[in-house]
Amino acid sequence: MQKKGFIAGVKDALPTALGYISIGLAFGIVAAAANLSALEVGLMSLLVYGGSAQFAMVAMFVAQADLVTITMTVFFINLRNMLMSLHATTIFTETSFWNSMGIASLITDESYGVLLGENIHNKNISDNWMHGNNLFSYFAWVVSTIIGTLLGNIIPNPESFGLDFALIAMFIGLWIDQVASMLSEGAKKLILILLAVAISYVVLVTVVSESLAVLLATLIGCGVGVILDGYY
Repeated sequence: MQKKGFIAGVKDALPTALGYISIGLAFGIVAAAANLSALEVGLMSLLVYGGSAQFAMVAMFVAQADLVTITMTVFFINLRNMLMSLHATTIFTETSFWNSMGIASLITDESYGVLLGENIHNKNISDNWMHGNNLFSYFAWVVSTIIGTLLGNIIPNPESFGLDFALIAMFIGLWIDQVASMLSEGAKKLILILLAVAISYVVLVTVVSESLAVLLATLIGCGVGVILDGYY
């Protein structure tokens, strides 16, 4: 089977990019309300590139939080990207160091979800395909956040357009697609992973904060998934 190239990656990322546009517009509108300029938002999107982290940053700017607090908050919010990047290295085993760095630098929940969906049906994924997947989504996010900021004074209330639900809707769509893909290989693995996450969360939430319990339970679920990959 011939490997898919950059253009194929762009095409496969189109649904993600469309979702990013609505979320990016919403973020830009929120950022404009916090008195951030289009230039500041553009630089933030280029350098941070994390929807939830950027929303948190804007809220902390409004609250006049200190730089250390903002930096640590963004670090922990985006920490999950490290896990996704580590798993991606098991898919791109023949990729050069610099190509791997490029993939890891721009991987997101959504582009990672597209990668996993592709990996279900295609075990011979090229790094060029992943670059197309990552870069198109990146471009859509940066441009839409800048446009959203410019429109901020025209559309001061994104909730009236349902833009605040766009991120949730995208995650639901990706989650359903991944569940369907895993079920096609058998339900046992999926059930075991979900049980590991649920039990871990219930136990951990009694001793740590809810947010930390979610993070640790997710790590445990990832670990169980990696172990089960060797058996199923």
